[in-house]
Amino acid sequence: MTRRPTDSYEDWLRDRLPPRGLRGKAAAVLEVLLSHPRRASFESAGELAQIAGVNVATVTRTAQTLGFAGWPSLQQELRARYLSSLSAGQVAAEHRGTGSPSSRSLRRDLDDLALLNRRLDESVLVTIAQAIAEARRTVIVADGSYAAVGLALAHNARLAGYPVQSVTGGDAELANAMAVIGQGDVLIAISFWRLYESTVLAANEARSRGVRVFALTDAASPALASAAEEVVMVPAEGEAFFPSLTAGVAVAQALVTQLAAIDPARTGASIEAAEAMWAKFGLLHRRPAAPAKP
Repeated sequence: MTRRPTDSYEDWLRDRLPPRGLRGKAAAVLEVLLSHPRRASFESAGELAQIAGVNVATVTRTAQTLGFAGWPSLQQELRARYLSSLSAGQVAAEHRGTGSPSSRSLRRDLDDLALLNRRLDESVLVTIAQAIAEARRTVIVADGSYAAVGLALAHNARLAGYPVQSVTGGDAELANAMAVIGQGDVLIAISFWRLYESTVLAANEARSRGVRVFALTDAASPALASAAEEVVMVPAEGEAFFPSLTAGVAVAQALVTQLAAIDPARTGASIEAAEAMWAKFGLLHRRPAAPAKP
């Protein structure tokens, strides 16, 4: 039986170590990361350096040795993994602060979007969009509140002219979708915070069937990351006891915009057909004006 990758904070961090581990001052930084996960998740590189008895450059080099561009990139994932280890009530307690909760929430979303803008690799979105365009069909797996991201992506991708289905109706619907998925298809797994087991299972089942798998998440489980061809890391920290979906929806919009640009004629024809049907069914309160006669 294949051993399933472990998903604890410590195991994930140790799995990123080079074959010979870390020595000297870098080992001191690692020890702080392991023994003080909360402080590592929230404090600055300077504060962490002070705890470890090293300078900021050592913290940066340690992050790079672990496979990250620098301390901010490492901390983003450390923080997501730390928060995923907490209950909803504990997450809410971490975010108690002064001022208006709604204002704090808006600021947090703006911070998430700024972080996403700095770190998102656009070439990954190009790869995923091209895979959707070439696929026989695309299945998006997104449950709970994360379904909002999947539904938005699937709805707009269909308008762009591509067969995309979002599975959000529970285990029976997901099992039925997985029963017929196969080579030539694409699966996109969307899950944040404490990942849904069904999403991880679906990604691995799809991969075993020769399906191209992609993931949108804030801290990929080893089991999910190993099944995915590409993992898009999306900041999802909220201000209350649930993750924010703002950056996730922004990625979905960016992805469908990229998809629509692949074959403009196909997308244009699809949108025109949809417009005609909307008019036939009288769906819209505000309707576009008729073209002016020459």
